[in-house]
Amino acid sequence: MLHLKSIAGFDELSSSLINEINRIGKIKVYPENSVAMDSDNTLKYFYIVIEGCIKVFQYNPDKNKEQTLYLLREKDFFDILTLLDENPHEVYTMALETSQVLELPIQNVRNWLHTNPAFNKAFFPYLSKQFREIEELAVDLSLYDTSTRLIKLLMKNLNNSVKNMPLLHKLSHEDIASLIGTARQVVSRQLQELKKEGIIDIQRKNIHLKNLNKLIDKVKY
Repeated sequence: MLHLKSIAGFDELSSSLINEINRIGKIKVYPENSVAMDSDNTLKYFYIVIEGCIKVFQYNPDKNKEQTLYLLREKDFFDILTLLDENPHEVYTMALETSQVLELPIQNVRNWLHTNPAFNKAFFPYLSKQFREIEELAVDLSLYDTSTRLIKLLMKNLNNSVKNMPLLHKLSHEDIASLIGTARQVVSRQLQELKKEGIIDIQRKNIHLKNLNKLIDKVKY
């Protein structure tokens, strides 16, 4: 039994649909630093992240450059684009830590979108949230310098962090650089500058916020 009701947004599903999801769903485990779901997988299956963190990114081999599109964490869905348009979504994925996902046959999920209002109630707000995040990424890459992008990323993660938990927990400087479209060396240098200004502290590569007001003052809109 997968206990889908424990995932936020699914508490209004009928018991019959919950039982069906638990019956046809399979748990997949991806070890740290392994490839997770690929485009062939997502033509057949839809995924709900149970735990862990999975990076979804694009990669240019000619320039050896990577751009992270988003991170999938607990309660996130993948792949919405393939679910809606039935076409392959050519992106790369990697588990940044050992991760578990619920794998569901994609055609069943499409049927629920057409027939189950409670499933839609959970699905479409998430769809809107993901579209907003992609739009925000495009705007940040176009309009803001790397320092501002880093600060905005730190502020965004304030809302998602647990009390006393490091910001951007378990993300390397290289992963952070990929999120904001820059190089690892740039991120390391800018984090050290924030540390010198007393805004953050860095202990064993974990980032802790020391002065929120100073961080907010540095955002350049």
